[in-house]
Amino acid sequence: MSTPNKDIEKVEVRVKWDPSPHGAAANDLDIIAATYPADEPHSAPAYLVHFDSRSPDGTITLNRDSRNGQGFGFDEVMTIELNRLADAYGRVVVGVAIQQRDGHKTFGDIGNTAMEIREGYTSLTESDFSDVAWATAAVVGEFTRDGSGLWGFRSAVRGFDGDPDTFAAVMGSRAAEG
Repeated sequence: MSTPNKDIEKVEVRVKWDPSPHGAAANDLDIIAATYPADEPHSAPAYLVHFDSRSPDGTITLNRDSRNGQGFGFDEVMTIELNRLADAYGRVVVGVAIQQRDGHKTFGDIGNTAMEIREGYTSLTESDFSDVAWATAAVVGEFTRDGSGLWGFRSAVRGFDGDPDTFAAVMGSRAAEG
């Protein structure tokens, strides 16, 4: 699904999943946001925001972090304030990675996964990761700033098989867009 939304100011990225069965290693999904320079939007990220971090200027914040999927509603929630992001940044790529501490887990191994990106009450995109059930991580959306300074959104659920650190390093590269 793709949306023609422009002039996006503030979004919320939300992820939920079921806890692992009793006695099994915890399912731990993490939202990752990578911010790219306006003059090099496909280079290495200027910075990453993920568990235990926030952007240097406070425009990207992980509001809720779950290490096991227990709780009601969405387990991980990240707020991205695009309208406050410095002009030096022109692209923000958002992904979800599964921690691989206790063996190889894919989206297909985890029950009732769901992801949603919202601006206010408007859903920009939703996914249950069924299209990338084989993957250990996925890009879920991309925000880009146009020449007039307005932010646009492109929904793109693209799977990746590898550890979270490698995924974070390549999630916004042209090679990962295939």
